[in-house]
Amino acid sequence: MDITEEIKLKLQKLEEKFNASGQNLSSYLDGLLHADYLTYWDYIQLDTLLTLQKPITKFPDEEIFIMYHQITELYFKLCMHEFRQIKKQENADGAYLLSKLKRLNNYFEALITSFTIMIDGMDKEQFLKFRMSLLPASGFQSAQYRMIEICSTDLFNLIDKDFRNQFSIEHTRNEMDNMFESIYWKKGATELASGSKTLTLLQFEEKYSAELKELANEFYDHNLCRIYLNLDPLQKSDIELINQMKLLDTNININWPLSHYKSAVRYLEKRPEDIAATGGTNWQKYLPPRFQKRIFYPFLWTADELEEWGKSWVKKEVFNL
Repeated sequence: MDITEEIKLKLQKLEEKFNASGQNLSSYLDGLLHADYLTYWDYIQLDTLLTLQKPITKFPDEEIFIMYHQITELYFKLCMHEFRQIKKQENADGAYLLSKLKRLNNYFEALITSFTIMIDGMDKEQFLKFRMSLLPASGFQSAQYRMIEICSTDLFNLIDKDFRNQFSIEHTRNEMDNMFESIYWKKGATELASGSKTLTLLQFEEKYSAELKELANEFYDHNLCRIYLNLDPLQKSDIELINQMKLLDTNININWPLSHYKSAVRYLEKRPEDIAATGGTNWQKYLPPRFQKRIFYPFLWTADELEEWGKSWVKKEVFNL
């Protein structure tokens, strides 16, 4: 076999690469000679992946419930991958931000449209039985979702609307610990009768509070809200960028929680008294956006849109208008 100039050049570059790291090219070539070919199943760890579904009851549809939530967490991880890339990008401009927003919206739209798996894909009687074995575990305890919220907006916009007047949108890092005590999700995980923190919330805070506070500090100047506001006026006025920002706001704060609400109504609504969620969370008040008024980019919406927050979803999904 003739050693072409192209092959010689590549060998030279490989030698330079390994010499720079104090390694020997010949040794690496020996390793390559004896190594097995890479396979699809090894590359994505398929055998391990398919063993991660471990139901704790004998109801068949519990496995659907587990797999869907695992898929959801992988999509959340995709989102966090994008947020960390945004943070690393120095002097991110409008075009770069737009490309990342499109990815984030694609991930959430895939999640939202797939939620029929939860709404229509499980036997209701099976779910109402196996769910009792999950106590006090709850989807409320998804730390990655909280991370996505923190990376998407300023911490001020995540404060419970009843406490926002106690803080300034121009807050400093030193105020963030106090702001965390009034973050909106705490109210959603209180016992319906006593108003005390549920075990679900206590577990979540013990495991993740320090990590989430650290993340909020890390993204203090690098969340999407501040990055957008720091763009020059011409880039901020780009209609496509504004629409993608508003779409992300809608997907995360309206479409995604209301997909959960639709599922909760299907499985947990039972007159005259609704069934509590597994974590004891008040899903009737926690999930609907009109109660939370959690809005990442309020400066992009009109006064009427802010007032009617979430109602268009109800008109479309409930009344088919």
